[in-house]
Amino acid sequence: MGRLAPRPLLLALLSLALCRGRVVRVPAGTLVRVVGTELVIPCNVSDYDGPSEQNFDWSFSSLGSSFVELASTWEVGFPAQLYRERLQRGEIQLRRTANDAVELHIKNVQPSDQGHYKCSTPSTDATVQGNYEDTVQVKVLADALHVGPSARPPPSLSLREGEPFELRCVASTASPLHTHLALLWELHRGPSRRSILALTHEGRFHPGPGYEQRYHGGDVRFDTVGSDSYRLLVSRALSADQGSYRCVVSEWIADQGNWQEIQEKAVEVATVVIQPTVLRATVARNVSVPEGKELDLSCNITTDRVDEVRAEVTWFFSRTPDGSSPARHMLARLDRDSLLHGSPHVALSHVDARSYHLLVRDVSKENSGYYFCHVALWVSGHNRSWHKVAETMSAPASVGVTWLEPEYQVYLNASKVPGFSDEPTELECRVVDVKSAEASVRFTVSWYYRMNRRSDDVVTSELLAVMDGDWTLRYGERSRQRAQDGEFIFSKEHTDTFNFRIQRTTEEDRGNYYCVVSAWTKQRNNSWVKSKDIFSKPVNIFWASEDSVLVVKARQPKPFFAAGNTFEMTCKVSSKNIKSPRYSVLITAEKPVGDLSSPNETKYIISLDQDSVVKLENWTDASRVDGVVLEKVQEDEFRYRMYQTQVSDAGLYRCMVTAWSPVGGSLWREAATSLSNPIEIDFQTSGPIFNASVHSDTPSVIRGDLIKLFCIITVEGAVLDPDDMAFDVSWFAVHSFGLDKAPVLLSSLDRKGIVTTARRDWKSDLSLERVSVLEFLLQVHGSEDQDFGNYYCSVTPWVKSPTGSWQREAEIHSKPIFITVKMDVLNAFKYPLLIGVGLSTVIGLLSCLIGYCSSHWCCKKEVQETRRERRRLMSMEMD
Repeated sequence: MGRLAPRPLLLALLSLALCRGRVVRVPAGTLVRVVGTELVIPCNVSDYDGPSEQNFDWSFSSLGSSFVELASTWEVGFPAQLYRERLQRGEIQLRRTANDAVELHIKNVQPSDQGHYKCSTPSTDATVQGNYEDTVQVKVLADALHVGPSARPPPSLSLREGEPFELRCVASTASPLHTHLALLWELHRGPSRRSILALTHEGRFHPGPGYEQRYHGGDVRFDTVGSDSYRLLVSRALSADQGSYRCVVSEWIADQGNWQEIQEKAVEVATVVIQPTVLRATVARNVSVPEGKELDLSCNITTDRVDEVRAEVTWFFSRTPDGSSPARHMLARLDRDSLLHGSPHVALSHVDARSYHLLVRDVSKENSGYYFCHVALWVSGHNRSWHKVAETMSAPASVGVTWLEPEYQVYLNASKVPGFSDEPTELECRVVDVKSAEASVRFTVSWYYRMNRRSDDVVTSELLAVMDGDWTLRYGERSRQRAQDGEFIFSKEHTDTFNFRIQRTTEEDRGNYYCVVSAWTKQRNNSWVKSKDIFSKPVNIFWASEDSVLVVKARQPKPFFAAGNTFEMTCKVSSKNIKSPRYSVLITAEKPVGDLSSPNETKYIISLDQDSVVKLENWTDASRVDGVVLEKVQEDEFRYRMYQTQVSDAGLYRCMVTAWSPVGGSLWREAATSLSNPIEIDFQTSGPIFNASVHSDTPSVIRGDLIKLFCIITVEGAVLDPDDMAFDVSWFAVHSFGLDKAPVLLSSLDRKGIVTTARRDWKSDLSLERVSVLEFLLQVHGSEDQDFGNYYCSVTPWVKSPTGSWQREAEIHSKPIFITVKMDVLNAFKYPLLIGVGLSTVIGLLSCLIGYCSSHWCCKKEVQETRRERRRLMSMEMD
């Protein structure tokens, strides 16, 4: 009664919304399923105008029994106790597909699920219009479908492209009903799957996507062998046919003219591997041929194919040895039907089955380059179709065309040399001692200029003018404007004489000049090709001028008192005999001699070039990147500032100034360099003096023991508060008996307490800690043999100034202490001794056992015979 209590209330609510009858429909006819498969029965309501979702009840009746509640979409307690467990396990489910449609799913169908299934909806209509329930019959058959390959395990076929192969699949059914089988061949390659050819349950063949042409051409076929064997035949294997082949069989049954699939099975039949065809093409690597002769190249083919194949040979030409597609072009091609495609000057012949010759007639310099032989192998298919199975490209054959070069010499003479600026300069380039020059050779000239530099910089030559083979004159960037203005004049006086004249020579024109005479050879197509270049010796155009004078004076405009203040230095520049100078400035610092760490060391701090570009040189203080400034006050005056000076900044500061003169365009020439007088930064302080020393209670340890090293700092002079002192401590080691090797950084602790440990290649560990205000402890845990050597610490003190800023003092180093790591002899030889004693004992016992067995089994008979002989002698003596 508890289960039916809520239904009158719900039915009364539904009656208010229903306005007309409805029709419940399930599939017509009989549904057939096989044991173990899934059963899906759809149910829907038509001509329904009620609430948004319609409710459904499902009932089941086995043959000859009454209906039992199976499932409901709106009442939880509706199913009978027999089916509640299957509903909880999910074997029976109701899935709503629409507001007025639902599906009944039964997984893993059993024989007990055979019967009638009724789908019904609640009815509260005053008059009956249509039907409120519908019934469908379900038959459950035993699994009588057998699918398997023709051989187990599935074989692996190794084929070459073009070879045939066939696969077989065995499929049969013993179903008591009249069923039909459908079969599909599939190809699996990794995650992808392709349908090859299918036989439907209606007996029709359907090729898969991409196999239509091969199926209609007869390359891919499907037939039956006997009553239960299905065969896939491929007459010509392709590289795309490689993969795993599966046979998918489905069983179908017809009910009242409708087909329904009752089950499907698949089995792997075979794995097909397509072996690539081996193909190589070889040509001669280096060939030299005289100009006007014939070029004969042979392309030899090597392949492992023994069946009937046809070769297609194509010759390519390229100027580069890589033979990339844009840079090469085809010379000739002999297709698989032996038809030649080429030009009249090029011939391609088939000498034998594996050799093809290329013949180029009347070669010239244009034929010099790299030749490639491309080979493709084709096999025939059905309906006179052809398929390419392999192709390859040979290595390049380097062909050089030799010819008789003209022999000549080139001389450059300065007919007019300027002594001062604005005077003319005239150069004459002559071709002499011409030999082997025919009428088809002409000469052209190129003019070059190279600047004189005082520094060791590499200077490239600048092109002034070049003449092509058709007498076309082209100007370089340096001379284009002046040639157009008439200042540069290039002329050809005779066939073997070329002239270059500068109307007004400037200081920027001083330098080396040389000419290059090129010989051009006429080709068959009336074009000209450069065949040779001869360089003349350079001629230096120079005249003496007044020496450049550059003076730099440095001064300190503001007095400098103590550390932490700002240091300022100005540099005034004056010059003579330098045209339109621009200056570049470099600030240098020289440490005082009293600094023992790096005496007389000159550092480059900051620079400003002639284009006013500032660059930090060797300023490595990361905390004071913006602490130095170099600026241009006037055209000839520069100012250097250093903020928040430290004690370590003490030294001599200078300005190194270089004067540059414009050469032309954006080029500059170094005219002179000068160094200013020094400005000294000297801190008169009576601060503390720091010393560092290293102490260890364990200078000699056994491997594996702990090594303790103390870095002790002592302070002399002024007494400082511990809060006004900080230290950067670094430990170094030289792993040798002397100090001949470079020190290795072990660990460091900065004044902020951050510890940094270097990576090591052995197992011992390092730890660094501050024991007291002036003591730092380095510990080596689990010492190894590699830990021996000289150890010392490096300390950088920091002192707080009265202004509150931290001043870095000079770095100090302790004297090294030598640490020895000894080996534990007892532990080192303990295991070898035990192993030796054990092996000696075993060998001794084994020797005793062998001796006993030998005496007992091998010498027993000999002893008995000796005794018998003695008894006979004794008996004879008694006689």
